[in-house]
Amino acid sequence: MPVVGLMGRAFREIYHVIRGTSPTHLHLRERLGFLLILSVVVDLVASVPIMFVEMGAQGSQIHSYGDALFWTTGQLLTVSSNLANPISPAARVIDLILEFYAITVVATVAGSMGAFFHRRGMERQPLPPESVDRS
Repeated sequence: MPVVGLMGRAFREIYHVIRGTSPTHLHLRERLGFLLILSVVVDLVASVPIMFVEMGAQGSQIHSYGDALFWTTGQLLTVSSNLANPISPAARVIDLILEFYAITVVATVAGSMGAFFHRRGMERQPLPPESVDRS
């Protein structure tokens, strides 16, 4: 299949997920939406304790809620930032929890995408009637 055909098919699937045109598309949209909302909440909430424990720590580069939010967002996106790693032990524990959460979200999205493509393949090419066990 030409690349243009694959890209068109991919964009159609994305459109159908956004619209929730089938139960499979709707299920994926609900899972991804839940993970997005949960991740935003985790980001906003985790920034508060990071701000409080790091603001007073000597050598910390986190001086405001904005700095803390920037740092936690970078951790959740698993992207390094210009801000140094946390100084205080409490912030280091929060950092480990955020990293574990980020890895869990990535694995969940990968699993959801795999399940989605499996179900879409079954919808497109159902098993022939003679291969279905009816016992």
